[in-house]
Amino acid sequence: MKILVVNLVLLVTVSALPRIDPLVDTKIGLIRGLQATDGDYSMFLGIPFAKVNASNPFGPSLPYPDFDDVFEANDDTAICPQREEFDNQIVGTLDCLHLNIYVPNKATTRNKLPVLVWIHGGGFFIGFAGRFIHGPKYLVKQDIILVTLNYRLGPYGFMCLDTPEVSGNQGLKDQLLALRWIKEHIDSFGGDSNKITIFGESAGGVSVDYHLLSKQEKLFNQIILQSGTAQCPWAIEDSDRSAPIALAKRLGLDTDDVNDALKFLATVQPDLVIAASLEIPNTFMPCIEKDFEGVEKFIASHPINSAIPKAKDVLILTGYNNQEMLVPYVIRPISTLSLNIFKSNLAMMFDLSNDEDLESIVRQFYVGDEEVSEEIRWNLMDFEADYTFGHPVHRSLYKYLENGGKVYYYIFSYSGGRNFVKYRNNITIGGASHADEIGYLFDASIFKESPSEEDQLVIDRITTLWANFVKYGDPTPETTDLLPIKWDPITKDALTYLDIDKELTISSRPFHKRTTFLDLFYKANQHLLKANQG
Repeated sequence: MKILVVNLVLLVTVSALPRIDPLVDTKIGLIRGLQATDGDYSMFLGIPFAKVNASNPFGPSLPYPDFDDVFEANDDTAICPQREEFDNQIVGTLDCLHLNIYVPNKATTRNKLPVLVWIHGGGFFIGFAGRFIHGPKYLVKQDIILVTLNYRLGPYGFMCLDTPEVSGNQGLKDQLLALRWIKEHIDSFGGDSNKITIFGESAGGVSVDYHLLSKQEKLFNQIILQSGTAQCPWAIEDSDRSAPIALAKRLGLDTDDVNDALKFLATVQPDLVIAASLEIPNTFMPCIEKDFEGVEKFIASHPINSAIPKAKDVLILTGYNNQEMLVPYVIRPISTLSLNIFKSNLAMMFDLSNDEDLESIVRQFYVGDEEVSEEIRWNLMDFEADYTFGHPVHRSLYKYLENGGKVYYYIFSYSGGRNFVKYRNNITIGGASHADEIGYLFDASIFKESPSEEDQLVIDRITTLWANFVKYGDPTPETTDLLPIKWDPITKDALTYLDIDKELTISSRPFHKRTTFLDLFYKANQHLLKANQG
């Protein structure tokens, strides 16, 4: 880093030296961070990389002006408007397009370190980048720079109207602006702009995949996708173009004109807009955009049919958790379970109107002729986990390979004291539910106690694997006591994966029977995929 400090000659003991916060000289001005108290690193919190257009908060964001004075990067609490998941309260501000940079103190402009950029999950409607969940100390301990970023969510991030003003995918374009900012400025913080890995979980993983699919410039060298790719059935929607009218009506303006509705909504407090949007769920998601002159387009075609030319130049690490839907199915009363999940899930991807047997075929495979009961609860869980997360990741593997990609494949199976979602829901059943691995990558504040010895081993292993990938493009460049086995990339004929559990093991083709069934099902019914129709 370019640390600007006054040289002090002090005839005192080292322990009496004052703590000097880092000051970095960047192309856009001086940025002052903080020295961390839980490790040997510096924090630069809440750096704005763009700003929302006040006259059109549902459209593209604008460049953030240079800093006239020293920017005090000491606050990571900004959250984009949402109903957040911890207190279930509507919170947030449109002044939220900030990123946080965590830099090991050994990083300098002469000793540049690789960079790992986190894109949070949350279904594109919740989530934030701050230390409350994403405490950095486990990852920066691995001698890499960590960056976390916010992006707009819900109606502000994913309203898609087929107009130049609101063409869609604003949240993904916010991420793109953040990645451009990082590429241009991370060198000033001691980061290597030619060694950037982006990673994300769930909707964050989907986002990472969209950056790989996009025709925009390559701003990264490697990607890590956790429990989410653009092949997920929920990763893209045919958005409701009348959504502004519906929102405006709920907020007191009765109009049939979308532009009038948008102008009105731009004047309404974001918390009220978010509250109204909760009454029209599943409306604000990534979408396929139309072409408009002078408007940057991010998603040009359905991901099922998208080529991935970047794949041959980008190293990929991807996988998912062994019981993705565990928590939702443990906490749901039996009375809320229904065999309709087959139809509702299949309808996300397939046109069921011309083939009534599709639903029956899948239902027969997973539950036979059984009605809903405690005995088939876990069969229903397996189907939804396979269809929603596991098989989309599996299909992505082959797309990456077909496009010349080099891919490392994992399954996270560990059940311990820091399984993020199980811990929050007080679930002790074995297995790793969706997002459970986050507690081993990040020092989340919900965990009040220090990790157990076994949990610490998993923390050390997964952060070392991820950091090795960031640094060397290989999660196991050599075997060690910590990482005693070699993890090789997959091939078309050898779909090997690393099982991350109490021990590390190499296995092949996870959930083989279920995966093979869905492979055959997709192949036989490819003509009924909505992406391949009209």
